[in-house]
Amino acid sequence: MMTVNIHETKTRLSALLVDVARGHSFVIARAGNPVSMVVPFEPDKAPAQRVGFLKGACRIPADFDDMGLPVIEAIFGGSE
Repeated sequence: MMTVNIHETKTRLSALLVDVARGHSFVIARAGNPVSMVVPFEPDKAPAQRVGFLKGACRIPADFDDMGLPVIEAIFGGSE
């Protein structure tokens, strides 16, 4: 696997990403020490979105939209 220093990565990013799109990976290094690895994106391995995973974990009060209303009206001069 190819190792590229940070400066070279910044200079050649577009070309490096073309190689990644072709299935190649590379390591980004700082002073010769590996910092990160860039690998091709695989949609099948992408994390699934977890919509609703906190359902039931918290409760929103019925008066949520009116909470603090007197203070807000005092600060901003009331409602129209």
